[in-house]
Amino acid sequence: MADHDYDLVVVGGTAGGLSVAISSLRSGVPTVRVLEANNAVTFPELVGMNQLDVGYGESLVSVDAHEDGLTIVSSRHRYLARALLIADRPSLPDWKPPIPIPTMGCVQVDAMADHIEEHDVLVVGYTDHAVELAAAAEASGARVVLAAGGMDPDRLSPAADHVLRRLERERRITILYRSVPDQISDVGGYPMAYFSDRRTPDLQFDDVVIASHRRTLTPDEVGVSAEALNTGLVWFLGEPDQESVETTAPGHRIGPDMAALFPGIDAATWAGQSRRHRHEGAVDELRTEHYNATITHFEPTHSDLWVLRVRPDHGGTNYIPGQYATLGLGFWEPRIDDATDPNLEQRWDKLIRRSYSISSRILDDHGYLVDENNLDELEFYIVLVPPTEENIPELTPRLAMKRPGDRIYLGPKVAGRYTLAAVTDPGSAVLFLSTGTGEAPHNAMVTELLRRGHYGPIVSAVSVRNSVDLGYIETHRELERRYANYHYLPMPTREPDVPKRYIQDLIRDGDFEQAGADLDPARTHVYLCGNPAMIGVPEKDGSFPETVGVVQLLSEKGFTVDHRKAPGNIHYEEYW
Repeated sequence: MADHDYDLVVVGGTAGGLSVAISSLRSGVPTVRVLEANNAVTFPELVGMNQLDVGYGESLVSVDAHEDGLTIVSSRHRYLARALLIADRPSLPDWKPPIPIPTMGCVQVDAMADHIEEHDVLVVGYTDHAVELAAAAEASGARVVLAAGGMDPDRLSPAADHVLRRLERERRITILYRSVPDQISDVGGYPMAYFSDRRTPDLQFDDVVIASHRRTLTPDEVGVSAEALNTGLVWFLGEPDQESVETTAPGHRIGPDMAALFPGIDAATWAGQSRRHRHEGAVDELRTEHYNATITHFEPTHSDLWVLRVRPDHGGTNYIPGQYATLGLGFWEPRIDDATDPNLEQRWDKLIRRSYSISSRILDDHGYLVDENNLDELEFYIVLVPPTEENIPELTPRLAMKRPGDRIYLGPKVAGRYTLAAVTDPGSAVLFLSTGTGEAPHNAMVTELLRRGHYGPIVSAVSVRNSVDLGYIETHRELERRYANYHYLPMPTREPDVPKRYIQDLIRDGDFEQAGADLDPARTHVYLCGNPAMIGVPEKDGSFPETVGVVQLLSEKGFTVDHRKAPGNIHYEEYW
């Protein structure tokens, strides 16, 4: 075998290994070689993009000290190198998933079926390894949801962060940054993931993959001699709290320490590979990296309340009325107020994401009931959240600065089980009760009911502070003129000439009966969206909140809350 001279050899084409290889080259290390035992690295797209030198099908055999460097023997070649990084990280022995999982072939740890094209796949995890599994599933043609509750982007390697941003920007993967399932069960032969987070619906998949935690390899496992280890030229990818090997560090922070091995390499420059610093043009770069949609319509009802529409660059806009999607803007965007975001300097290059129910324009440009699934944009109804001492809102003060033509982030997949699936009788009464912008999903649901010929009573009641907060009132009045079974009940609570009444008062005073919608649990569905105090969801022990909400009043009339395992006729969506 011939000798090959390299400044750095990286063993393992993992996300962390690729990150170190790329940052080394960008920082000025002349020659870097990646050894990968398989026929592909974790993220193949990064090889050509960064002109990486990869030895496929090469596994590490031994490492010994050699003069001022190392002699590295692989299954194919012998290398002379200035430094070595071991980036492979196997799973922890006896590692168990943190949630209960059923014994099913389609629910596995670190593995997935051979043929998952067109499958719905859930990947659970918040590390580089979880991103690797999610990217592999997407590349195999699966529809992927990554449940990454607790994911800290700063702890991902740059390679994993880059790939995750691209998949999300191109709307090819759905990422739940704050949610992980509490349990996975076998329901009808398919895994069902249950989430305690009320904003995340329980979801059923074809396959579930749990990303295990990884460990750092030891010198003995990879044939590193004691002499080689004592040179200080051998590094192991891992976590700094793993004391078994002193030269361990996460992939995105190991480079600056290694920089001392290479004369003329600036450690600060190397460190900069993992975090973007402010410079001229940085905002434009960040917008290009993160934003994947365009604002096509921005119509203020007043200065603090807007209707906006968003057209994605990639993917469709089909959704079920009542569902929600995610909008996002960067911390780098200006705010309309003078509030200061906590820790802005550490977060300025990050994306702010929030979920918003999808609204509907209700009537198209020709005056017909709109068919949203024939459009190429989504409509949202959003109110500006003012800052307080306890809360500095992040997204809406930035959204207030946007106008048609501006770019924005749109999540890759709509979701939510707050839909009309339970309304199967076209003669039943359907009541939509909301506060503020909580009427957004109801606009789409009312439109859908009228489009499909529902002839039972339909009532939409909206509680707001002032009449100017009723952004869709004229359209609803037009619906009332066209459809005898539809009634719109706007309820401003702070108008001087209007008696103050709340949604609960409509139930107590029999207003729905006057509108032809008897509160009969056998023939009525009630949808609630908005202020949790208005809704009044009972606690886990069944007790109701101190403030009497709609759920309590309806329960006293024989209504029941809808659950997946116990269908009912009270459906709700809390807004905070």
